[in-house]
Amino acid sequence: MAGHILVLNTGSSSIKYELVDVRTHERPARGLVERIGEESGRLTHRAGDGEPYVRERLFPGHGEGLEAMMEAFAAAGPALDPIAVGHRVVHGGTRFDGPVLVDDEVMAAIEELAPLAPLHNPVNLAGIRVARKAFPAVPQVAVFDTAFHRTLPPEAYTYAVPREWREELGVRRFGFHGTSCAYVSRRAAALLGRDLAGLNLIVLHLGNGASATAVSGGRSVDTSMGLTPLEGLVMGTRSGDVDPALAGFLARVRGADPQRVEHDLSHRGGLLALAGTLDMREVRARARDDAEARLALQVYTRRIRKYVGAYYALLGRVDAIVFTGGVGEHDAATRAESLAGLDRLGIVVDPALNGAAGGERPVSPPGAEVPVLVVPTDEEWEIASQALGLIG
Repeated sequence: MAGHILVLNTGSSSIKYELVDVRTHERPARGLVERIGEESGRLTHRAGDGEPYVRERLFPGHGEGLEAMMEAFAAAGPALDPIAVGHRVVHGGTRFDGPVLVDDEVMAAIEELAPLAPLHNPVNLAGIRVARKAFPAVPQVAVFDTAFHRTLPPEAYTYAVPREWREELGVRRFGFHGTSCAYVSRRAAALLGRDLAGLNLIVLHLGNGASATAVSGGRSVDTSMGLTPLEGLVMGTRSGDVDPALAGFLARVRGADPQRVEHDLSHRGGLLALAGTLDMREVRARARDDAEARLALQVYTRRIRKYVGAYYALLGRVDAIVFTGGVGEHDAATRAESLAGLDRLGIVVDPALNGAAGGERPVSPPGAEVPVLVVPTDEEWEIASQALGLIG
């Protein structure tokens, strides 16, 4: 089917996929293979508006997961004949500042960057390997989460750490959620009816992973995530900012292994640590009667508000605050609480507009000095469009 790009987002135990029509923006099919490598797996495939095609069976690895995806296309449609396969790759380091056609050299470079994203790059690479085998004649395009943030100035990406760490190990801020930031920044400009080149935006991508990014003229000038996706805002299972001495403290008093500390900060921190669940809906439901859940919400939204204030000061002028991601798009209370008390900065949320459902929309009062926008992200379209731009 000419004009279709298959977008693959390969996770540690899942493959999320969409078939994107680059002419119409339509999605002829999308699906999810989950619980790869576990005792039982599940594939859910949707072709157009039809009933979901569901299969439950064991998927020992990503190869079996991709084979199941192709079987689903064959059984439930549509015909799968992509002009390219676009892959989300989390970490491109300083090597990649845009999408690239995948070859053996690119794959080797992604593998070399694995220490910077040990939970992501290896499985992203596994998805590429499987797709190259399944579609040997189809261009494979890698799109990097970090690429949008390659415009960070040195004073934003440089850590005050020993020179040999910076020069020999490449220790610096990289930033993530770049494909999301790129997409919602353009859509925010369209919603405002203004040229992106003249706008200063603060993009708040709030989901299981969460980040804040200062965008000036369509370029990332600062962002909350750092060397890894652990730094910055409180997230579903990630702690966000903590004292860097924490690992040393735990080693001294508990004999903790630094790798275990890093693992726990990434997988046992955040909302899960504070409220016992990483699902914001459950946290809010519990908060009515649970002091720990209420505290979790206060910690979560206070951190966001702190970053908004910092980026306002950094940018000097803010033309819009943009919420995106699962929580940012759907949780009106989080939006209101995260911006509470910022009236003096011209940032106000309208309760009625904020509480209403919808897609792209303002949730600030008409004529607000700093519009507050909700813009649903579409990373799959961003990956597809970047892939199309590369292959022409």
